[in-house]
Amino acid sequence: MGIMELIEMKYVVGSLLYTLIGLLIFIISFVLFDVLTPKVSIWKELVEKQNVALGIFMCGVVIGIALIISSAIHG
Repeated sequence: MGIMELIEMKYVVGSLLYTLIGLLIFIISFVLFDVLTPKVSIWKELVEKQNVALGIFMCGVVIGIALIISSAIHG
């Protein structure tokens, strides 16, 4: 029994397609979040000022967006 018999290409292509769609939606969501908060420069706060509280908050935002996208794709 070969590896190609275990893996069907339609599932591989489907997984890659959903991964790309999910990543695109995630990037768009993150950029939209950055645009909607013009008073706070996320990059400046995280990198230059090393704002740990904002880092933890952004972690929650990222996980939340990822969960929403995965739920929408999974059905």
